[in-house]
Amino acid sequence: MYCQWYEKDMGDFDGLTLKNLLENANIGVVIHKWDTSVIYANPAALRFMRLTHEQFINRDAYDPQWRFIDEANRPLINDQYPVSQVKRFRSPIHNLVLGVIDSTRDKPSWFMVNAYPELAEKDENSFIVVTFNDITANKDIFSFQSIVDNAQDIIIVTEADELTAPFGPRIIYVNDAFEKLTGYTREEAIGETPRILQGKDTDKDELKRISLGLQNKQNVSANILNYTKTGHPYWLGLNIFPLKNKHGDVTHFAAIERDVTNEIFNAEQLETHNKNLKSLKSNLEDLVRRRTRELHDANKELYRFAYQDVLTKIPNRRFFLEQAEQQISRAKRGGQILLVAMLDIDNFKHINDSYGHEVGDNVLVKLAESFAIFFRKEDIYGRFGGEEFVFCLLLQDNKQSADICERLRKNIAELEFHSSPTKCFSITVSIGASVSAVCAETTLDAELNEADAALYKAKRQGRNQVVSVSKPNP
Repeated sequence: MYCQWYEKDMGDFDGLTLKNLLENANIGVVIHKWDTSVIYANPAALRFMRLTHEQFINRDAYDPQWRFIDEANRPLINDQYPVSQVKRFRSPIHNLVLGVIDSTRDKPSWFMVNAYPELAEKDENSFIVVTFNDITANKDIFSFQSIVDNAQDIIIVTEADELTAPFGPRIIYVNDAFEKLTGYTREEAIGETPRILQGKDTDKDELKRISLGLQNKQNVSANILNYTKTGHPYWLGLNIFPLKNKHGDVTHFAAIERDVTNEIFNAEQLETHNKNLKSLKSNLEDLVRRRTRELHDANKELYRFAYQDVLTKIPNRRFFLEQAEQQISRAKRGGQILLVAMLDIDNFKHINDSYGHEVGDNVLVKLAESFAIFFRKEDIYGRFGGEEFVFCLLLQDNKQSADICERLRKNIAELEFHSSPTKCFSITVSIGASVSAVCAETTLDAELNEADAALYKAKRQGRNQVVSVSKPNP
């Protein structure tokens, strides 16, 4: 019943063994092989999942007898399962809230999940350990935190003890709506100030008025122009008010904010319409509506061509360069390792010559689609030109870079492409990577040149390989 890995004795501690500890624990413990099949589940895990030992053991993580959902009740795809994330990144996940739906209950059971890998030299000898607590009762309790997290309006809370640039006011909380509108994650926003959302066209006089209101501990309402993480402008209607402790001291400020871009846009259009009414005698509404729609469509098309590759629908060279510059700035602030890599399809001309340019275009599209599954949300990637792609990642240490590039190369080699309804083929890629601990002198051009040189070396050495250049700490 128990694998050899499980029955290793932790040593004599008042007569307890690891086996006794797991069998009597009040948290669920499940151990997966690296192929995700279950080799052990303690009694608490069986009880939480309402399964027998025979129903659970030797089933893989994707068995249809259970389904996972996130906190917004959205079904998880296989790549989002805890064991999939641990396998993919070879690192732990902490305090992930998941719902489990099975055939025995109408409502989901909710669990707080942690998971980590037990890595061996070979993957087949590695394990994934998953622990979880049943938090269904707590999820069912009326929660103001849940209301704030899921509110449609943006909610930000800052400290009140330091209000002047560049240090304050420091953000301590943002909700889901903030992440959706601005593009910044909670982790990126917390510890920063709301000034990260401001830009060159934000009204400086309005900002001074807001600052004065905060210094006087007063409520402040305003409309200001802000910018998303990618630099896209939007108008924000905000209401800031002080939060007091039980002694009446102002300790924080809360801001309830709403995207009012459409309202301001419509107000500007209405003013234009009123001016035109003085001179136009007939069909004015149809004319203005048509012109407005044409302008809106033209702006959308310009934006798409400016930042999106027309064929693959992923970021183009221009957009990648802008995002990569911001990635380097974040690496400098956080002291992280920077990975910049260039990827080129091997013998792509042969594909075009053998199967035609339409098949070649399909190869580029499918390869680009695979990036969305492989890379994390915070990673930057794009099409650099022709059959060449580029990506820029922030890592905790430079040991991760080789594994990431090699896994990407293997994943692409496993893709299948069709030259006809009955015939398929595969491709290989060469990858050149530059890995460095960023410093004040680090530039994107230099990192791209290093990656390009490494890519050229990979091509000269026979293709279908990764060549990486690592630079030590300055």
